[in-house]
Amino acid sequence: MTGAASDYRLVRVLQERVADQMTREKHAREQQGLPPLAAADERQLAMSRAADVVARHMQSQLAAGVDLPDPGVDRRLVEAIDAAMYGAGALQELLDDGDIENIDINGCDEVWITYADHRGKVRGRPVAASDEDLIDVVRTLGSYAGLNARPFTPAHPELDLRLPDGSRLSAVMAASERPLVSVRRNRFPQMFLAEVPAAARRPGRGGAPQTLLELGTVDARLAAFLQAAVRARCNIVVAGATDAGKTTLLRALINCIPPGERLITVERALELGLRMHPELHWDVAEMEEVLPSADGGGGLSIGQLVRRTRRQNPSRVIVGEVLGPEVVEMLSAMSQGNDGSLSTIHARDAADVFQRLATYAAQYEGMPFEVTHALMGSALDLIVFVRKNPRLGGRRTVTEVLEVTGAVEGRVARSRIFTESAEDGRAVRDSEVQLARWRLLADAGYDDAAHERSTVEGLAWGRSR
Repeated sequence: MTGAASDYRLVRVLQERVADQMTREKHAREQQGLPPLAAADERQLAMSRAADVVARHMQSQLAAGVDLPDPGVDRRLVEAIDAAMYGAGALQELLDDGDIENIDINGCDEVWITYADHRGKVRGRPVAASDEDLIDVVRTLGSYAGLNARPFTPAHPELDLRLPDGSRLSAVMAASERPLVSVRRNRFPQMFLAEVPAAARRPGRGGAPQTLLELGTVDARLAAFLQAAVRARCNIVVAGATDAGKTTLLRALINCIPPGERLITVERALELGLRMHPELHWDVAEMEEVLPSADGGGGLSIGQLVRRTRRQNPSRVIVGEVLGPEVVEMLSAMSQGNDGSLSTIHARDAADVFQRLATYAAQYEGMPFEVTHALMGSALDLIVFVRKNPRLGGRRTVTEVLEVTGAVEGRVARSRIFTESAEDGRAVRDSEVQLARWRLLADAGYDDAAHERSTVEGLAWGRSR
């Protein structure tokens, strides 16, 4: 093998041989009246066949007088065939690297990798021999990686799904000169506000759980406030730009919910993965959008799924991301008994959330702005805004929190209870703005006055040193 393109072509040829064998064996089982193999057994059989195919290829190379590379090449070929058939092809190597934060692919040979450490953004090696092969890799992932098989074809030129490792993949073709693929890694699948419960510290669980307090996303006072807000069943929307840390913050809020509550998540592509951690949340139902067929028939939209949750006895409804059509159903669910619901939305700042929700409701449901603002005033409790903070080197931090206090003269009434500090831009409590829900939060364990005294005493002690 003499280069990346040759490697890809060889793996493709060997993969097709293995696939042919697996197809013949599948048909043989059907003819014998045997049930299909379980997914794990099928994969194990395929790897056995891959080892045989690779061995025969090596023997043919030797017979032809070709000098073979190092002895480990046969093992790497088998792993590459496995990745091509059941993984992400050459992309799998990047997905297995825990230091990688984002992968952006502009065609098979233009690969940009963003590391979480000092390496930053670098250009990587090609991930496929051609754009067609890259499309095939994405198509394969769409076939098996998600809850529902998702096509990636000229008739369905866009794809969003959660990969088995929790990463989120987004792909599009036909709309650009070359296929575009972006993978956003979930580097902190288990995230907490300030404390990691004992159930999450069990050995053998992979990387150590993280807290937003340790990462500097929130300070101790804001962590205590948010934890109490979740326990008090406030309806919370987490807002921010792309890659600002919305989903990570959402996970931390979810992990403040008592483990016995029945949670129903609604997402376009499953990403939160709450069922992967039954020790933290015992009763979880995950719903994923079902795309319509090529002729437009069938399917289940996010709005339909949110409506359906009302008949599934939820304690709380969690909408992974609000993108438009589902906004009225979500607000209606929040205002009709599903207190404690959570969601995320793209926004430029906390106040922008209301404009976006009202615009979506008008665009998709024809609802007047005044009606939507009245609905928001009765449904929402808190808006939490998170962003990459330029004052802290791009670290993701919560910078403001708004409390919704109703609707006045056709507009949502709100108070900025946590605002950007002049020192580092992180959210700090504005002591001059009273909490409308102070009693509710106090019952849930947050004493605003006590925290204020502690802050004042800490500042006084610091000045006296």
